[in-house]
Amino acid sequence: MKISYKKLWMLLIQKDITKVQLRRDLGIAPGTMSKLNKGEEVAMSVLLRICEYLDCDIGDICEVVRPTKE
Repeated sequence: MKISYKKLWMLLIQKDITKVQLRRDLGIAPGTMSKLNKGEEVAMSVLLRICEYLDCDIGDICEVVRPTKE
C-alpha cells in the first residue's frame, strides 16, 4: 500500500496556500517536503501539524492507495 497526498495539494489550492508558504509557516524540512511531493511516508507529527495549520482532519490531507490487481 502507498500513501497519496493529492488531497493535501488540492486543499492548499482551495485555501490559496503555496507549498513554499506551507513549508515556511510550519518549519517543515526541505527533505520532508520532498517526501510529501514524492508520495513517501512522513512522520505522523508532521501530518498532525499540517492538519492543525489547515484546520482539518488527517483524512482531508492524505489517503491510502491500494495497488491495483492485475
